[in-house]
Amino acid sequence: MQEHLDATDCRNVRPGLLELFAALLRLGCTAFGGPAMVPHIRRLAVERKGWLQESQFRLGMAVCQVIPGATAMQVAAYVGLRARGGLGALMAYLGFGLPAFLFMLGLSVVYFQSRDLAAVQSAFAGLNIVVAALVVDAAWNFSSRYLERPIHVLLALATGAWLGLGGNPIWALVLCCALAVLLFRQEDGGGTTPRPHVPAAPIGVGPAVASLLFIVAGLGALYVLDRPHFDLASMMARIDCFAFGGGYVSLPLMLHEVTSRGIMSESMLMDGIALGQVTPGPIVITSTFVGYAVSGLVGAFLATVFVFAPSFFFLSVATAAGERLSGSVWARRALRGSLISLVGLMAAMGGRFLAAVPWGPWEAVVALAAFTALRCKVDVLWVVLVGAALSALVL
Repeated sequence: MQEHLDATDCRNVRPGLLELFAALLRLGCTAFGGPAMVPHIRRLAVERKGWLQESQFRLGMAVCQVIPGATAMQVAAYVGLRARGGLGALMAYLGFGLPAFLFMLGLSVVYFQSRDLAAVQSAFAGLNIVVAALVVDAAWNFSSRYLERPIHVLLALATGAWLGLGGNPIWALVLCCALAVLLFRQEDGGGTTPRPHVPAAPIGVGPAVASLLFIVAGLGALYVLDRPHFDLASMMARIDCFAFGGGYVSLPLMLHEVTSRGIMSESMLMDGIALGQVTPGPIVITSTFVGYAVSGLVGAFLATVFVFAPSFFFLSVATAAGERLSGSVWARRALRGSLISLVGLMAAMGGRFLAAVPWGPWEAVVALAAFTALRCKVDVLWVVLVGAALSALVL
């Protein structure tokens, strides 16, 4: 199907469920860079396979930007939802996310079995420095993109100070979004949400109802049968519910939750984030690492399922609402507020990570080299791998 064909002049190709799963699985194996995979998903779904029309894909991108969750995962599920309904969305979601889960699970097993070795400790000491540089670089990038007015800077500083003083980042996100709806009356969301030109056919509420029932039944069963695993699953679901603006928003939320509950130290979470950077898929796959630390394979599985399940529900609801949500001025203002709060949260998180590093001359060299490489747009995967190798040699 040619990209220039108008949506009204052609019909979508209906893929098989296994075809959907296999195609997204193949993409998921190379899904480094998170949102950078969205153009590849578009090329597959619109240009190569003809599963979606261009207008439908644009609508999907708009919807995925105003709901919580990892953007690339959401777009993959949207393709499946449009192509084959609820089962198609599930197949696409599983296919795209399965490689990240399996890679992270394998790395978690190796990490917890070998982290006492001296070479491994040296490598992860360097990776902690790289992760700190990564978070600071992300905060820098987000600030240059989203802080356009003095009020934006004030809100970002306030949310950063709140997290720095030990406050719950979820409350900072909620308040910042509410203030954005009230204060940003002259803004339409800053152009962060592309507006579709051609409306797409509506999607029923069946997938939303099914996913909500799964979440409620799953959490309910865990609450009755296994309270520790309920605490883990509900924590991950709560993180996902407030991850507006993509997977990076989940990091400050996860930092607060796992450290305040004593699940792991900041340094260990930094190790998990570093492992998340060398696996394909969204950075929120760090949840697999956290779950494995709590209770092995069962914990890894539950943490991964429930860190993605709420965003699957939100996608189903938002797609059924369609153009109304993506065109909502209030929704775009709230999205802008969440992105502004993200700047402050990421900056505060970067500060905490920097404070956790035992600084010395070589640590400073590794940090400066990693930050410089990131500012020069070197691929994160290579920065992490080289940082680990260099650290094993000199630290």
